[in-house]
Amino acid sequence: MFYRCAGFSVILMLFCGSPLCGDKPTATPSPADLTFRLPTTSGETVELSKSPDQKVTVVCFLGAECPLARLYGPKLNELHSTYQSQGVRLIGVNSNQQDSLEDVQAYVKKYKIQFPVAKDYGNEVADRYQAKRTPEVFVLDENLAIQYRGRIDNQYLPGISRAETTSNDLKNAVDQVLAGNPVQLAVTEPNGCFIGRVKKTEVTTSLTFCNEVARVLNQHCVECHRKGEIAPFSLTDYDEVRGWADTMLETIDDGRMPPWHASPKYGHYANARFMSEEDKKVLRDWVAGGMPYGDVKNMPQLPEFREGWHLPEIPEAVFEMRKRPFQVPAEGVVEYQYFVVDPGFEEDKWVTGAQVLPGNRSVVHHAIVFIRPPDGADFRGIGWLTAYVPGQRIKKLPEGRARRVPAGSKLVFQMHYTPNGSAAEDISKVGLLFGKEEEITHEVFTLIGIDQEFEIPPHTKDFPVTAKVHRIPSDAELLAIAPHMHLRGKSFRLFMKQKDESEILLDVPHYDFNWQHIYELSQPMKLDDVDSLEFTVKFDNSKENPFNPDPSEYVTWGDQTWEEMAIAFFEVAEPRKKKQVEKIVRNKKPSKEETEEERKKKYEQLVTEFIQRFDKNQDGQVDVDEVPLATQRYGRYRDYDGDGIIGKDDLWKR
Repeated sequence: MFYRCAGFSVILMLFCGSPLCGDKPTATPSPADLTFRLPTTSGETVELSKSPDQKVTVVCFLGAECPLARLYGPKLNELHSTYQSQGVRLIGVNSNQQDSLEDVQAYVKKYKIQFPVAKDYGNEVADRYQAKRTPEVFVLDENLAIQYRGRIDNQYLPGISRAETTSNDLKNAVDQVLAGNPVQLAVTEPNGCFIGRVKKTEVTTSLTFCNEVARVLNQHCVECHRKGEIAPFSLTDYDEVRGWADTMLETIDDGRMPPWHASPKYGHYANARFMSEEDKKVLRDWVAGGMPYGDVKNMPQLPEFREGWHLPEIPEAVFEMRKRPFQVPAEGVVEYQYFVVDPGFEEDKWVTGAQVLPGNRSVVHHAIVFIRPPDGADFRGIGWLTAYVPGQRIKKLPEGRARRVPAGSKLVFQMHYTPNGSAAEDISKVGLLFGKEEEITHEVFTLIGIDQEFEIPPHTKDFPVTAKVHRIPSDAELLAIAPHMHLRGKSFRLFMKQKDESEILLDVPHYDFNWQHIYELSQPMKLDDVDSLEFTVKFDNSKENPFNPDPSEYVTWGDQTWEEMAIAFFEVAEPRKKKQVEKIVRNKKPSKEETEEERKKKYEQLVTEFIQRFDKNQDGQVDVDEVPLATQRYGRYRDYDGDGIIGKDDLWKR
């Protein structure tokens, strides 16, 4: 289990605003207002005159730390390279007060920007263009008339990273202006971060950064928004906070910050992240009142945070996912990567603490390490060992609790990478703490509730799927819950049923794939009297779902994000004495009738249903590649004999 901080899971989702939130321009600027002369990162100047030499000029407002501006750097370079010979000029402008010239120079260097990027001190050019966000582009013709303004394309949106672009808005506009034709789509809403403008307002509040505001940020934000952490900028510096003020308020008002998706009406969770209305009001009133600095003597001390390993002790064993780095491209979508590691365990290990340490946090969206036990091992649960998400805090399991890793087990890294605009490398690793077997009173393992049989119809906005945990250990305690769906996931609700009563244990009314929350109970919940844990997930396969890859598709179970999953993971701890007694009972020889008739009948039914379900080529057998990876992992269907076929003998071992 782990805690999560109020930081970033997918940076796009937090500080890149909704396309519906930007103010619309009040009037079209005149050509005279669009000229400028600004210093560039190379020490020269760039000028846009009333009579440009080029047929088309593209002015793009950029931010050195804005995630979308970073992602679109390579695309703008490509456009510059393609159109430069056709009389198209591209100029980048940075108008953020929080971005120094050195910050802009670092952006140009890291993302290998080939066109001039200028610094707009005092955001005067941004004001004349009425630009609101980064990135935001303006296409000017040879008379400096604005022919297009808005986004670059629709590949990267808040919380969305599409494999391909389906609306090339900027490119289309440039092509149409070059051809002398009217631009068919002249205005789109930009997506990105608010430009950090210099506020020209008088101070009307007694609230100050050094006193009230710093205390709110320390409590809710700086665990991730500090130097060297996952967030793309710091909220410990006054100038930074002033520059990000509008974006900060937008994300708080939209509910994107702090990141937490469970309803406070149900359940109590140790890692809940809520900002009180009083704290929100402090930030709003301070921004509206002119954002005064205050007296530095009132500045609170920054909280202390640990770097690197968050476990209370240095890991006793550390295993890398592989020796050579995995190459993460600058852009696009990277499918889940799997790396198998042999830790060389010759005896059972009891893991009391585990942490995944990403090699490059800027591109590791999340990572899960599974235990793959050897064939025939006595093993509980689905093999979950530990996981990483941005901003987590790791702690050891409660005293006497541990996960068992059978001798001969492999460790499987599931890595989810998100490109950030520049090519990157990663070697992530996992660190383990071990306990003594004689001191372990409870075995911790992960149960799963799952439905793989659904089919979501096209254009369906509220499609329900239900599932439950089929076996609940009677003396166990529930520690945490983790729902999982993909891009069409809409909501999740977990019910705890006792006799004839049903109680909502967890409600996630607005599920977000970008955040892989593990909801950790404040106190372990006894499962003695619980009859069942059942949940309902709902999917939105309509065009109103902005994350939906294709509303016209029938959607079924699958590993890929354009397919869907309906899963909930449950962390439980079961007394070892109870387990040992049950093991003895299970090992008792069953009656002859059970062995010869009932078990054979159940087995034959399983084989028939399995072949009907997965035999895609209708050859009477199921090849390994016909079974989805997630089904092999969670459903425990495996090719035990390694012949490439999941046959009757493999199903018998299951």
